Amino acid sequence: MAEFADRVTLQVQAGHGGNGCASIHREKFKPLGGPDGGNGGRGGDVILEVDASSATLLDFHRRPVRRAGNGRQGEGSNRTGADGTDLVIPVPNGTEVKTADGEVLADLVGVGTRFVAAAGGRGGLGNAALASPRRKAPGFALKGEQGEHRDLILELKTIADVGLVGFPNAGKSSLISAMSAARPQIADYPFTTLIPNLGVVEAGDVQFVIADVPGLIPGASRGKGLGHDFLRHVERCSTLVHVLDCATEEPGRDPVSDLAAIEEELAAYGDATGAELVTRPRLIALNKIDVPAAREMADLVKPDFEARGYQVFEISAATGEGLRALGFAMAALVAADRAARPAELPAERVRVRVKVQATDEPGFEVVRLGDSFLIMGEKPRRWVQQTDFSNDEAVGYLADRLARLGVEEALADAGAEPGAEVLIGDPDDAVVFDWDPAAPMASGASGASGSGRRGAGHGSAGRGSAGRGSAGRARDRQHLGPRGTDPRITP
Repeated sequence: MAEFADRVTLQVQAGHGGNGCASIHREKFKPLGGPDGGNGGRGGDVILEVDASSATLLDFHRRPVRRAGNGRQGEGSNRTGADGTDLVIPVPNGTEVKTADGEVLADLVGVGTRFVAAAGGRGGLGNAALASPRRKAPGFALKGEQGEHRDLILELKTIADVGLVGFPNAGKSSLISAMSAARPQIADYPFTTLIPNLGVVEAGDVQFVIADVPGLIPGASRGKGLGHDFLRHVERCSTLVHVLDCATEEPGRDPVSDLAAIEEELAAYGDATGAELVTRPRLIALNKIDVPAAREMADLVKPDFEARGYQVFEISAATGEGLRALGFAMAALVAADRAARPAELPAERVRVRVKVQATDEPGFEVVRLGDSFLIMGEKPRRWVQQTDFSNDEAVGYLADRLARLGVEEALADAGAEPGAEVLIGDPDDAVVFDWDPAAPMASGASGASGSGRRGAGHGSAGRGSAGRGSAGRARDRQHLGPRGTDPRITP
């Protein structure tokens, strides 16, 4: 059974908002009590929070779907429905949140950092909140909005100061075991390490974290071996240490060629991901000098590496020789990097992409699709979701809102003719209207005949009753315009 996962797919569903309530206050000796329907409750959010006790994404591999609670419906006597319960999901420090297309939504670093992965829907307004001087007793309420649904990719990038890189069986696990209290699996065969290991090292007054990454081989940046899956764990490291095996007996391998191969893979990975790994400070640890032949090899190649500008240390993870000097060299580079960094951001702040919208934008867009017209925009989409199409007055209220937004003028400018098919929402699941700006008002409720939906399971755009009468009853096309006031309640 797997014990570690650093990349998972997560489906999150926020809670839906509760529907508003259409209610009239009834009390003895008060014949005109007025509307008293309460608002629906807000749907719960799905929140990712960095938790110090979480070290892997394995739990998401086992349970990839998470849902927050729905809001409750409003009630009479101006009682607002209960809000849905937020779902707070713990994630490891260093988790990166992406869309299925690879867009980075948030980089969660720091215990307590939060990111709203899916926002809950807003509750619908009750008829008490919809009352106005022109609409004194609304006979309808708004439906709650749908909660967000997202398919996310979570990637864990280990938080460490120093990353140990090298070929399999170069002694990286032995080194981290000798320098810290970490106890990774150690054996005399390649790819013993299958998951990153972290260890805390103290040198003088500097304390830092080192990461043991599974062994790299030529082609790791292209997915060969295990390197492609774990190279991401050195992206956050400020310092890299090349652990070179001076005792290897494999044909064609020596410390010089090993260093060239690893540097090539780091450069290729940086070109593919944008991580500048080859520009970071690097040390060289010539390991296994407790073997006589290895010590001779280390003495032979050390001048060459020093001539290239590297700090070189001859070490033995088995006996501890040279580890003190290596530890202080790591600490010096880590301390210099920390001093050069700006002050740490508060844990509450997260790097999130924010879409800025100009204040003069209309909030919608009209797109012509053959003989049909598609209205796209956040406001029209939300308003359609909130509308109860079985209620004439509710459809008229929607028409009022769309007219105030400028939809009718935009349709006319786009060349819409009376009777044209108008779709609002996403193209694959749009609500369909027949637009006729010259038609008279019917029963005080302006509306749009044909509030069918276009999408899977509906075939072509169908038209059903969008107002009074049962679904399927024929009705005249009505005006989609600034009406909606019932003349029976007009003062």
